[in-house]
Amino acid sequence: MSTRWLGVAAPATSANVGPGFDTAALALGLHLHVDAQEAGEFSIQAEGRNADVCGALGGNLIVEVYREVMERAGMPVIPLHLQLRNEIPLGMGCGSSAAARVAGVTLAVYFGRLGWGRKRIFEEAARLEGHPDNAAACVLGGFVVSGARDGAGEGGSPIAVTMTPPGTWSAVLAIPARPLATSASRAVLPDSYGRRAAVSNVQCVALLTAGFSRGDEELVRAGMHDWLHQPYRSDVCPLLPALIGLRTEDGVLGVALSGAGPSVMVLCRSDAAAGVSEKVRAATGSLTASDATEVLICGLDSRGLQASGDGMPLW
Repeated sequence: MSTRWLGVAAPATSANVGPGFDTAALALGLHLHVDAQEAGEFSIQAEGRNADVCGALGGNLIVEVYREVMERAGMPVIPLHLQLRNEIPLGMGCGSSAAARVAGVTLAVYFGRLGWGRKRIFEEAARLEGHPDNAAACVLGGFVVSGARDGAGEGGSPIAVTMTPPGTWSAVLAIPARPLATSASRAVLPDSYGRRAAVSNVQCVALLTAGFSRGDEELVRAGMHDWLHQPYRSDVCPLLPALIGLRTEDGVLGVALSGAGPSVMVLCRSDAAAGVSEKVRAATGSLTASDATEVLICGLDSRGLQASGDGMPLW
């Protein structure tokens, strides 16, 4: 019997996009690539970013998720040989854990013959993540808004919708040298907010969503302001106060923490991306050498999760 194989590409994601706290996310043109093949025992070969972490078999998130989903479905866990090529920075607020979980679920769907489509993969990945925003953007691509069907927050059944951003928009990522745990970034947030801050964020999320839906730069620019999390995270994410002033620059649509940070995403027109990246470097040049900033230009991913088994697309 021939050996089955699966190829998976899962995009990076930038959650919140300013005001959409735990609600909005954007898929980016950086990917986790996984080629998996049935094998006699588990093994991993990794290249790209953080290859030492990605290539470690012990505690590997992709393998752990694959095992968990197979076992929960009552299927025997088939050992796999994985070849990984990772483009997503780990621990930098770019959705690396969501991409790994989405990849692990997809492996289980294929090798366990579970018959799940993209919607079910999103729901399972969101359950494993504990919140739907990154998982939704990773699976569906584009700009997503997500939540729970029954209004039960993070414990509810996830639901999401995606909008395709214009192909003329790009992201400039500013990535610091050191990662930041999401738990540490959440720890600086208050337990409650005033009415003015809450109303302002609701208004901005509405404008931001309408802007992405219509491809309207003015609406997106008006919507990418936040009062719920970014002001409190500035102390632990120093790139944000260094770069927030760039939102008034020509060609820039907005500046936001990428997820919980510490990276910052500058959304801009593609024809302005090179100039914006130079301004990002200039604005972060006064930071110490130990906090040297990597600057990346990437497109926006509108396709989301891609998977091909034995040479045939899964969807």
